[in-house]
Amino acid sequence: MSRKFLGNSYDRNLKTSYKILDPIKRIRSSSAYGHDIWNAYEFTYLDKKNLPVLKVLEITIPADSKFIVESKSLKIYLNSFYDKTFIKNSDVLNHIKKDLDKLTKSLTKVRFLNKFLDTPASIDLNSSNLLNTPKNKIICFTGFRSICPVTSQPDFANIYIKSSEPIETKWITEYLKSYKEKGDFHEQCVESIYQDIDSRYNPKKIEVCGRFMRRGGIDINPIRSSTKLSAFKNFRFFNQ
Repeated sequence: MSRKFLGNSYDRNLKTSYKILDPIKRIRSSSAYGHDIWNAYEFTYLDKKNLPVLKVLEITIPADSKFIVESKSLKIYLNSFYDKTFIKNSDVLNHIKKDLDKLTKSLTKVRFLNKFLDTPASIDLNSSNLLNTPKNKIICFTGFRSICPVTSQPDFANIYIKSSEPIETKWITEYLKSYKEKGDFHEQCVESIYQDIDSRYNPKKIEVCGRFMRRGGIDINPIRSSTKLSAFKNFRFFNQ
């Protein structure tokens, strides 16, 4: 799998441009509702006085977008704003949104984030002695590991699941552990988890949320749900 920047050197003099962004065709294994929340912790630009502004940027890409964006290209793109002047916050946000809408072929959302929401209460699968998970309760598997399909480097996450049907604890634990050598992007991992639970248990309602650890100053957090309204928002299990 060849990418513009991931695993490659690049011209550090690149200017802010839509062409920096590297699209990846989205692969869907389910028809779930949802979106991917990207948090960029190291975003800076110049205000109307040419003074640097440092912000945490939240980008939301719908799950049915035609394309996703390769994370290193997004980092390079966002880093190129450091010497660009914007009169208003809305100007820089609209600039980014316009480029991401064009790349993903969808309507993205972009905003500055002041704080993360609290982590929802959950049952810890790693220490649970339950034979089956309770209905409509959030369960959490910590230490989830998958492999980047381009660099073969590991990615880590906490996986949160809420199902209207009980799930066998041993099965779901072993299933999530099986990803530790699989090469998939974050979005595809969560898509597959959602689809496999849905196929096995056929719940009326199910939600899966992957809260991945940041890499290169950006984390990617896919959420998939059987309904348009999700219980999972932009929370963190560490303070930033």
